[in-house]
Amino acid sequence: MTFRTPGFSRRLGTGRTRLLLPVLVALAALVVAYLLFTAIWTDVLWYRSVGFSSVFTTQLWARIGLFVGSGLLMALVVGANMVIAYRLRPPYRLPSVEQQGLDRYRTAVHPHRRLIGIAVVTVLALMTGSSMSGQWPVWLAFLNRTKFGQTDPQFDKDISFYVFTYPFVRLVLGFLFATIILSLLVALVVHYLYGGLRLQGPGDKASPPAKVHLSVLVGLFLLLKAVAYWFDRYGLANSERGVVSGAGYTDVNAVLPAKTILAVIAVICAVLFLVNIWRRGMMLPGVGLTLMVVAAILIGGVYPLLIQQFQVRPDELAKERQYLQRTIEATRRAFGVDRTQVASYGARPEADPGRLGSEAEQLTGVRLLDPNVVGETFQQLQQGRNFYRFSDVLDVDRYRIDGQTRDAVVAVRELSGAPAGQQSWVKDRLVYTHGYGFVSGYGERLAANGTPEWVTKDMPVTGALRIDRPQIYFGERSNSYSIVGGRGQQELDYPDDSPAGQKNTTYSGRGGVPVDGFFNRLLFATKFSDRNILLSGAINDGARILYNRTPREMVQRVAPWLTLDGDPYPAVVNGRILWILDGYTISNGYPYSERISLGDATRDTVTDTRSAVARQADDHVNYMRNSIKATVDAYDGTVRLYQWDESDPVARTWMKVFDNTVQPKSSIPPELMEHFRYPQDMFKVQRQVLARYHVTQPDAFYGAQGFWEVPQDPTAQGRKQPPYYLSLKLPGDQAPQFSLTTVFNPRGRPNLAAFMAVDSTPGPNYGRIRILELPRNSLVQGPGQIQNAFEADTAVKDVLFKLRQGGTRTVPGNLLTIPFAGGLLYIEPMYAQAAGGSEQEPYPVLRQVLVAFGDKVAAGTTLDQALAQLFKTEVTPAPGGGTPPPPGDDGDGGDLSGDIRQALADAQRYFKAGQDALAKNPPDWAAYGEAQKGLQDALNRLAQAQQAANQQNQQNRPSTPSPTPTPGTPSPTPTD
Repeated sequence: MTFRTPGFSRRLGTGRTRLLLPVLVALAALVVAYLLFTAIWTDVLWYRSVGFSSVFTTQLWARIGLFVGSGLLMALVVGANMVIAYRLRPPYRLPSVEQQGLDRYRTAVHPHRRLIGIAVVTVLALMTGSSMSGQWPVWLAFLNRTKFGQTDPQFDKDISFYVFTYPFVRLVLGFLFATIILSLLVALVVHYLYGGLRLQGPGDKASPPAKVHLSVLVGLFLLLKAVAYWFDRYGLANSERGVVSGAGYTDVNAVLPAKTILAVIAVICAVLFLVNIWRRGMMLPGVGLTLMVVAAILIGGVYPLLIQQFQVRPDELAKERQYLQRTIEATRRAFGVDRTQVASYGARPEADPGRLGSEAEQLTGVRLLDPNVVGETFQQLQQGRNFYRFSDVLDVDRYRIDGQTRDAVVAVRELSGAPAGQQSWVKDRLVYTHGYGFVSGYGERLAANGTPEWVTKDMPVTGALRIDRPQIYFGERSNSYSIVGGRGQQELDYPDDSPAGQKNTTYSGRGGVPVDGFFNRLLFATKFSDRNILLSGAINDGARILYNRTPREMVQRVAPWLTLDGDPYPAVVNGRILWILDGYTISNGYPYSERISLGDATRDTVTDTRSAVARQADDHVNYMRNSIKATVDAYDGTVRLYQWDESDPVARTWMKVFDNTVQPKSSIPPELMEHFRYPQDMFKVQRQVLARYHVTQPDAFYGAQGFWEVPQDPTAQGRKQPPYYLSLKLPGDQAPQFSLTTVFNPRGRPNLAAFMAVDSTPGPNYGRIRILELPRNSLVQGPGQIQNAFEADTAVKDVLFKLRQGGTRTVPGNLLTIPFAGGLLYIEPMYAQAAGGSEQEPYPVLRQVLVAFGDKVAAGTTLDQALAQLFKTEVTPAPGGGTPPPPGDDGDGGDLSGDIRQALADAQRYFKAGQDALAKNPPDWAAYGEAQKGLQDALNRLAQAQQAANQQNQQNRPSTPSPTPTPGTPSPTPTD
């Protein structure tokens, strides 16, 4: 039997505890290191898979350099001041109550002073390094800056100084200020703790060494403040003080000299503090510091306020006129609208019915298929299986078919996951791996039943376009990872009518990262927190893992300096499906240009209500260019960046930072070039700019009387109307141009002010912005008024009423505005959609086309029919000055009006019965079916009664007798 003394047990327990703590710390450090390595290495593997390794390494080394450099410098400076303050401690401290209290703290701190000091500087270094490493874009852009070749009107400096150099200077000054302030705080604490400073007792409150140390630090702070004041002068180029963006009258005549004076005063104060090294006493530094504070308040604050209040405001326009002109010119140039062509239009619209009809016959290519509405139609007619999905918002593109370029609404059939109730890890990750197919419909024509007339459709894909690789491994819905390829791997390609019920495929692309080895499987099992990746035996040799595979995410990773358009769109190019994305370079440092919220400018009906189009962040920018076109191959994930705006200095700067990642514009394949279009978010920002900056005279701009605004969407109140892609012919054009269009209302008014379009087809006129400005005294109806006119017109209202019977609801499509015959023609497709989950038509189908020109509106089942109704000649009045009798009121035709009234009453009764059946819980589907049959019978009787009334009315209408020709007189010759 072994006996242990209590003391021995306690010592054994203490030893185990002391041993366990380092082991746990070491294990925790290993786990953190492994997780960090996994995150970094899987990113490296992804960048290698897409061929952009240099982008990752450039960012990584820049981050490491800034982290280590700034953190180390902060630690050295703060640590050095801590050591200096400790070594300058007085050898003897006068006894006092204050010192007795501090002795207790010194007793606790002094034995651990090195550990405490190391901990403090380490924490400060880590915090500083983490903050500075996130500023790598500012540092790299400064090192690789490219001149704009344009100077600002106030300081005559190249624009690149404000875009690249000034932000870097402010970053450096911010770091140095933080370093000096933290050093000063640490020095104060150490000096106070060890007696160099005291708050109580007679005599000097600081020892001579402490005075010297603190004077040097304050002097350095003031020297930095002088430098900051000097550079603040250049910051006035983006001042928001006055009525303009940029330096206004007060900034130039009060703030600018004030900053210079304050810089000089700060230097003088710094010298006084430095002189205090050799002098005893704090009188001179105190006087200097007081002077500094008073000058900052009076010269830097009060004086500009007085100038603004008593000189500028009483005569604001005269004082600010030249600065307004600067802002107008800079803003138009910074947002690329300085070459906008504005023309007067609509003063004399055509009124002759014959000429209007002739113009209507030449109107072709009007897109009636609305990409914002027919997503459900594509879904119902082309989904195939319930595990496929189309986007809510589809896209508009052009294709050359049968020798003609045709607008098309396009979409891809993406995978939404394994079928409900059949999920398993193997199915989710190895079988259901990709979408399939490219579906498109003609934009300007539809099938007889109101559904799209397909350009391409079905599985396998059939139609007018050659598609060699219809698989969608990289798409907007590809948010999770998939494991594809490998020997013997069988992935679902698409369902078919074979005995197996499906066609299988094996991925053979080069995208993705190999995952058939133990090490990579371990890494990815850790990354995705999924042990099945490591343990599954279904992963074969040659398998690859696909992740980070949505087009926007992929391009954002390989080009982190770009702001991407919210709406990538698919295109078929040389038999492959490519995602096309527009990349923007932005800045908020362009001098005198007004800053605009990117989020507010691009927000409209589509971004507010649909998830398929990404919202832009609420960044405030005052420079924007569409500099890059990017593509992502939907099959193998190949990413390519093409330079588009070759004159953009911001893009050229980043192309130097990330060398050989962007291909020149000359390398764009012609087949791909045909599918590039003007980007929507860029256009939305430009239209917001032009709503005000189409006014180029300072006096008129100051009065703000001619400002416009983007109208609200008439079908979604409270949200701005989105722009529309449309092929149209503007005045002066020889042929229709694929364009992106919008309209403007006068500010605060519902009528129309202007029409705006930008040429969207790559070529010599690409990007040309044209505005047709209506006469200011003209009251041309705006979109909201036109929508009200459709609903208020008797004939159109009757058509819409019939569409809305039987629980069917109408869905208005895009309200297109087209310059036509010297005026503006409105065209709105009206879709009908069955309600209550009907399996016959649960998706929108085109039923009517509504049109308006001037003060007239009409409707028809086709555009041609609607235009014929709109531009027909006036009906000849009946003899005697009366009007033709309405159907059913003819005295000789029987009681047709009674038949119509009875049919309407029956229709209303059956409709109510159907709604009552649906309102029950659960719904009475049998009663609902009977009500629908009765409703259909009533509608048939209503149509027959109306047709009979119309025929009888024509038979009973008196005809004008032809005059009897006099013998020898030639008969009248018919005229046109």
